[in-house]
Amino acid sequence: MATATALLTVLTTLTGCARSVDPGDRPGGKAPERVRPHGSDARRPSPPPAPPEREDLHRRWGLTAPLAPAPAHPSRPLFRSPADADLPPVVDHVPTRDKVVFLTYDDGAERDPRFIDMVRELRLPVSMFLTDSVVGPGYAHFARLRSVGATLQNHTLDHAALRGLPYAGQRAEICGQQDKLKSRFGLRPRLFRPPYGTYDTTTLRAAADCGITAIILWRVSMGPTDLTYTHGTHRIRPGDIIAVDPDESLGPTLRERTTRLLRRVQEQGLTVGRLEDYL
Repeated sequence: MATATALLTVLTTLTGCARSVDPGDRPGGKAPERVRPHGSDARRPSPPPAPPEREDLHRRWGLTAPLAPAPAHPSRPLFRSPADADLPPVVDHVPTRDKVVFLTYDDGAERDPRFIDMVRELRLPVSMFLTDSVVGPGYAHFARLRSVGATLQNHTLDHAALRGLPYAGQRAEICGQQDKLKSRFGLRPRLFRPPYGTYDTTTLRAAADCGITAIILWRVSMGPTDLTYTHGTHRIRPGDIIAVDPDESLGPTLRERTTRLLRRVQEQGLTVGRLEDYL
């Protein structure tokens, strides 16, 4: 009996030692995979890198600070005297106390795809005045611009100087482009810019008959390197409509000219508003 008890003690001791050996310590052994506690993040993949903060996107486009957001502003018609109540007003400056200016682009000759990225990332509320004969096959570019927030407006079919033309000719230029934009985008613009900024009373009548509610000129224009002013003080003021001139030379790109303009706007403590919200 004593012998059997001693044998059982020895077997128990040996079995316990066998259990205490880590298989990873044996020659050729492989440690078993440990069971992770529920909810452990030890083996979860790393999250994808966060996109750049919107506040940092301005640096990509050459600005030292983000553009301030424009104040919310409900659309309302401009005051018109009873004498010309049936004709659209001619506007180069919007009377407002809001610290905003308005960016406008003419013709549609420049179609830099990266300008679309600039408008999207900076949320620039730009107005594009399009001429059918200039845009040609490039309407898809402006469809993309429209999808990121730009608005499309009328700049005639063929970029003809309208002043002095008969009513029928002016109406054909304005209404013809209304029809083109309607067929391509499903819209009939409310705003019209006459080529070269020239117009007469016939222009206003033809524009009104084509559904135009305002003739848009400009007080400030952005050339290849600097600003010019049509009248008044030589600095940007709240409410100014700014034309970014088309540039067919090998000068600064549309993006570079826009960046220079935005820097000047910010220096005056202003930001960019949506023109269509103020007219």
